[in-house]
Amino acid sequence: MPEKALKGKRAVVTGASSGMGAAIALRFAAEGADIWVVGGGNAPAR
Repeated sequence: MPEKALKGKRAVVTGASSGMGAAIALRFAAEGADIWVVGGGNAPAR
C-alpha cells in the first residue's frame, strides 16, 4: 500500500483482541485509518 493509503478513512475491526483481527487493526492504524475495535471474551486488547 502507498504510505498512509487509508488516511481519512474509518474502519471497524471485529475480533481485534488477538490474532488476525489484531494484526489487521494494527495495519489499518499504521496506514492512517481511524479505527474502532471490537473483541470478544475476556482477552485484554493491546
